[in-house]
Amino acid sequence: MVATDQVARTILTYIPYILVLIDLRYEGVKCDGGSLDNHMEMGKKLLAAGQLADALSHFHAAVDGDPKNYAAYYRRATVFLAMGRSKAALPDLSKVIELKPDFTSARLQRGNLLLKHGRLDEAESDFKKVLKSNPNDKEEKEAHCQLTKSDELQRLVAQARSSFIRQEYSAAASLLDGIVETCVWDVTSREMRAECSIQMGEMGKAIGDLKAASKMKNDNTQAFYKLSTIYYNLGDHEMSLTEVRECLKLDPDHKQCFSHYKQVKKLNKQIRSAEELIREQSYEEAVSKYEAVMKTEPNVQLFSSLAKERICHALARGQQASRAISVCAEVLQADPENVNVLKDRAEAYVQDEQYEEAIKDYETAAKHSQNDRQLKEGLERAQRLLKQSQKKDYYKILGVKRTANKKEILKAYRKLAQQWHPDNFQDPEEKKAAENKFIDIARAKEVLTDPEMRTKFDHGEDPMDPESQQHHGFHRGFHGFQGFNPFGSGPFNFKFNFN
Repeated sequence: MVATDQVARTILTYIPYILVLIDLRYEGVKCDGGSLDNHMEMGKKLLAAGQLADALSHFHAAVDGDPKNYAAYYRRATVFLAMGRSKAALPDLSKVIELKPDFTSARLQRGNLLLKHGRLDEAESDFKKVLKSNPNDKEEKEAHCQLTKSDELQRLVAQARSSFIRQEYSAAASLLDGIVETCVWDVTSREMRAECSIQMGEMGKAIGDLKAASKMKNDNTQAFYKLSTIYYNLGDHEMSLTEVRECLKLDPDHKQCFSHYKQVKKLNKQIRSAEELIREQSYEEAVSKYEAVMKTEPNVQLFSSLAKERICHALARGQQASRAISVCAEVLQADPENVNVLKDRAEAYVQDEQYEEAIKDYETAAKHSQNDRQLKEGLERAQRLLKQSQKKDYYKILGVKRTANKKEILKAYRKLAQQWHPDNFQDPEEKKAAENKFIDIARAKEVLTDPEMRTKFDHGEDPMDPESQQHHGFHRGFHGFQGFNPFGSGPFNFKFNFN
């Protein structure tokens, strides 16, 4: 009993190996007639059901099972065409014609494919052979029609090449439009039309044709190189890098692509680094990095414009108003409707207290970007600050910049408070003037050393103005603004602590 169990276990252990050997034994055996018919029948059913990948598998098996079965090649070609793989269908149709030269449907189908690929002489030969092979009426009519079309296309190709050689790019492009409309997979015509588009400055059309050409022709390094240079000259460093990498995947030693790759990679790295510095609020370093961009690529105007635009932005964000205004103005001279630069210069004008100029920039930008909430808020702020500047400016009272920190504000306050303290004056009128001046100084210090009040003031509201606060719904309970008195109540006794 034990011996029987051991035998059983041994057999079970080796069953998988036995099965593998059986599979290997039959793997090299051709399909017999029944198996071939099954593959053909299943392939046809799956093709009719639209299950193209499964149908293709069966027709692959049928071709492998009988390499001389023209019907299997023809069915597989049909699936390739249904999948949009015309290049794969052509060899199968050629094999069908080799095995069965009188198969007019296959020859007519190959002729049509050759026509779409722009192989006009070969297509013409197929159409002529169809007409000589006693076709049915439908095939004869189609062959005549396609032969006429082939002759017309050959004439157009000759004219297009002649116009191209004479550098008559518009005329050549027009002729090529008619050719490509029929010869949709003709790489040569697409590449020629792309070159016409480049010469006419129509880069979008050139990109479309070159992208198609890069897919239709294997190892088309030149198409990828041209795409990369077009994107580069359009200022799109990211796409330029993507396309030149595709070129180098096909040929790592391609001299043009490798040289261009080094340039694009360096520029791309600098721009990405500069943008990261802006996000980190390292504005001065970002400016330096974009200045390096202009040195790396001084010949492509779009990169210089991009660098100056971003320098304008970084300077405005970095509170360097005067430099920002100058750089932004340079960009706007070439591109007066650039909304981002108008916004940045407006912000710099606000920092420089040139509120009327800021309002003009915001209003100009709003004409080209009507639903920009940031623009609307900026304009309203500039208008409030202009109105405020015509009244009382606490920064000017203390003689400090808008960027002053609390330590600088207190230092200015102490100096002025000592200078204008009413105890320093004996004449009644001078004392009264000093009191008013001192109150303004104290108010300025109160507002600018309180973060909440300073923020309100920087946005155009006066925390010490009851009318303004009533309008904005802002209330505080520390003194009552209208009667603010740094000396307290009762007769003045100016014993003042300046700490």
